[in-house]
Amino acid sequence: MTGLGEEPFIAAVKPLVDAIGGEMLPPDEAGGDDVVLAWEGVDVVAVRLPQLADSLDHILAAMERRRGRPLSELDRRAKQEVVRTLEARGAFSVRHGVETVASALGVSRFTVYNYLNREKGS
Repeated sequence: MTGLGEEPFIAAVKPLVDAIGGEMLPPDEAGGDDVVLAWEGVDVVAVRLPQLADSLDHILAAMERRRGRPLSELDRRAKQEVVRTLEARGAFSVRHGVETVASALGVSRFTVYNYLNREKGS
């Protein structure tokens, strides 16, 4: 985030940008797909959003950090909870989302689909 001061607004939005895997840059370097954030009528910072697939990887890594261990080491109930959370966040609308999640959980795609179907049947 070169060229950006540590203004209170930037400090306030940084945790959110980090959580989604975005990148902050000066507003004058914003591209067409970047989101420019303004405060009191002044462009303060631009946010470059990650590609959806990168976001999923970022979300999975954050879930591992929060749980303090690889997702593949979780028990079945915890893995089902992870799938439920990811479904709520739209993870399975990303191309190869099921495969990516299955790999992170150390289960098959079939198992992930079973977890998803189990939720819909409840």
